[in-house]
Amino acid sequence: MPDLALLLAFIPVALALNLTPGSDMLFCLGQGLQAGARAGIAAALGVALGGMGHALAAGLGLAALMEAHPVAFEIVRWAGVAYLVWAGIAAFRAPPPALRAGDSAPLPVAVSFRRGMITNLLNPKVAIFMLALVPQFIASEAGPVWAQFLVLGAVISLGGAAVNGAVGAFAGRAARTLAPEGRAARAVGPVTGLLFLGLAGGLALTRR
Repeated sequence: MPDLALLLAFIPVALALNLTPGSDMLFCLGQGLQAGARAGIAAALGVALGGMGHALAAGLGLAALMEAHPVAFEIVRWAGVAYLVWAGIAAFRAPPPALRAGDSAPLPVAVSFRRGMITNLLNPKVAIFMLALVPQFIASEAGPVWAQFLVLGAVISLGGAAVNGAVGAFAGRAARTLAPEGRAARAVGPVTGLLFLGLAGGLALTRR
């Protein structure tokens, strides 16, 4: 368990980070537009689980290994780019919201959860970020380092799930409102696809 004073200092820092627009928030926005409110929330939960994976990896030293070996960083980064490009193409090919059964179907929710988790896990910047930020709030005398990483990672992930879930739900409800409008409904897929391709481009241009 982290030192209580350090934990209390970390919470507002994590909240500020959660409220800052970034790739995770945009991804949840895109999933909400593409598959509905529940899918947007599911994507946020997937992102949160991916964040916990990064926290554990940082605690075990895997993030430090990635930082020390550029090839490992590049492999993960380009895998993330490829996945986002695939998601963007899938969004372009998806039917308009009006032609789907709605966001209560289980498949889009499961797919969005998986996409959120994989997209987050394949973003090496998250791992490096965990390695740069979290150790500042870890006390060696407070217990195993990996356990403290998990607790502090959970603070970030829970806050992110709440904020990104709200964004995804809002996007899903907005898309549902637009669904009866022919042109607006047909624009959802291309807009979402461009959003995902933009995220892929941003990750492709990322440097350590």
